Amino acid sequence: MKFIEEVVVDEFLPTVRAMLAEELRDRDLTQREVADTLGISQSAVSKYAHGDVATNDRVANDDRVRETVERVAAGLADGDLTRVAALVELEVLIRRLEAGDLLADLHEAAMPALAGAEYDFAIHDPDSGLRDRERTLSSLRRGLRTLTAASGFAGLIPNVGSNLAECVPDAVDIEDVAAVPGRIFDVKGTATVPSDPEFGVSEHVAGVLLSARDAGLDVRGAVNVRYNPALVDALAADGVTTVEFTPVEYGETSDGTDDPVRAALADRDAASLGDVVAVYQTGGVGVEPVLYVIGPDAPTVARVVRGLL
Repeated sequence: MKFIEEVVVDEFLPTVRAMLAEELRDRDLTQREVADTLGISQSAVSKYAHGDVATNDRVANDDRVRETVERVAAGLADGDLTRVAALVELEVLIRRLEAGDLLADLHEAAMPALAGAEYDFAIHDPDSGLRDRERTLSSLRRGLRTLTAASGFAGLIPNVGSNLAECVPDAVDIEDVAAVPGRIFDVKGTATVPSDPEFGVSEHVAGVLLSARDAGLDVRGAVNVRYNPALVDALAADGVTTVEFTPVEYGETSDGTDDPVRAALADRDAASLGDVVAVYQTGGVGVEPVLYVIGPDAPTVARVVRGLL
């Protein structure tokens, strides 16, 4: 009797680890760094590198395996994926390949009596909330790298600081939105990110993003920058729809039913606004003028802002 988990351990894992080790070495990581990244010994990395570990050609040549390995290796090497996020991606792949697919075929080959049996080993949810959150954080890190690497971005940071945010696909509140704790600030001409992104740490940018979603826009990313009429004109010239809203001024209160961003966007046909929208306000009593760029994800809005420099 052989369990499908044994197929995973004996056939899938050695092959994928060998592929990951090779991909990471191709990205200039040392054997020690590869070992630390994969949580294995340096001697194991050496064995993978020299082909001393038996691998399965069917697993190695499967397009889905290769795509996942390349994506995970790139994310680990660039710092976009944590080890937890990488594990989630590979676990999801395993469960998908177990469900009447490649791993199930290998299982049947190891146990011919299983051929023709009706079973379903898809015990993990490929669309789990953990996966969505880890993917969102990974996307947000890519966007942050785009912003902070852009020469001149620090000059676009308002006095209250900037933030870049991205939400999970089914976001309903601020706890579903990831952003930079403490915001991004201009420190002597350098855009400074104080710590790694987290969920539930942004009020203003996350609130604008959620308001846009409430207005019917299919968006998940947002960033705020210093307001300047020239920036609004530049965005409009690039085909970005610009919408002005009236802020809630200092001392005023809002019960949320008259959310100014949602109200301004709700008056427009969401389908005609385009993938990226800029909303802005020109200031008020105790309110600094600010411009928000909203779009499908954090890397997209970061690239739009970079294009303004």
